[in-house]
Amino acid sequence: MIQPQIARPEVTRHILKAFDLHASKRLGQNFLINPSVVKAIVSTAEIEEGDRVLEIGPGIGTLTQGLAEAGANVTAVEMDKKLPAVLAETLKGYDNVRIVQGDILKTNIPELMGDEPYKVVANLPYYITTPIIMTLLEKRLPITRIVTMVQREVADRMTARPGGKDYGSLSVAVQYYTEPELSLDVPPTSFYPSPAVDSAVMDCVVREKPPVAVRDERMFFLVVRASFAQRRKTLGNAIQGVGITREMAHAALERAGIDPQRRGETLTLDEFARLADAI
Repeated sequence: MIQPQIARPEVTRHILKAFDLHASKRLGQNFLINPSVVKAIVSTAEIEEGDRVLEIGPGIGTLTQGLAEAGANVTAVEMDKKLPAVLAETLKGYDNVRIVQGDILKTNIPELMGDEPYKVVANLPYYITTPIIMTLLEKRLPITRIVTMVQREVADRMTARPGGKDYGSLSVAVQYYTEPELSLDVPPTSFYPSPAVDSAVMDCVVREKPPVAVRDERMFFLVVRASFAQRRKTLGNAIQGVGITREMAHAALERAGIDPQRRGETLTLDEFARLADAI
């Protein structure tokens, strides 16, 4: 080990004090202080020597260090302008780490990472988890796997099946693009400061092709969003939100073999695909 293990509570506190750092509520910062969780994330991502990894929000370098020591070539994008200088010190000696200051949602990721396959590993700020995940998936980047720390409630939504309260647009999108699996539950005590919610590590292996074939992917997601926009609406009413009349909506549902009295939360990916194709 080149540096002391950042994930140890006493090391994290020393770094924060030395650089006069405080967790930013605005940026959703909670520093990971559980070495076994860092090890589990690296293991879940199946990091091998030479793997290319995009890390989002490295903070003070806790997870970055674990990835680097496993042999990954890490590009870490950090939004907090104060932290690149800190990371230059905490990760001194790791020549397989590149720090980039910027907002991942405004970053030109293809320009940053190139065309070769890579993995995404991140302890995401919870307030912006969904936009980041959706951006990574919708851009059709050459990502093979996304391993992220998320709020447990979001993990439940990502893996939810039709018919439950957690099932929604995020469930459909994540399951369309990836094979998601909840890898590890993480208690609040694993962070400093401790968040008010439970967390989980999600392992999303990106699919080579979606599990359902659709004629028009844009229409597929328009139908999904409209179906969940007002969850209490029946499909006969809800899918008018894609810009069709009530008569057209009912005709499309009939062609797809779906009862117009059903609600969006009961539809499988295959049924959403049939409905989108029918429209």
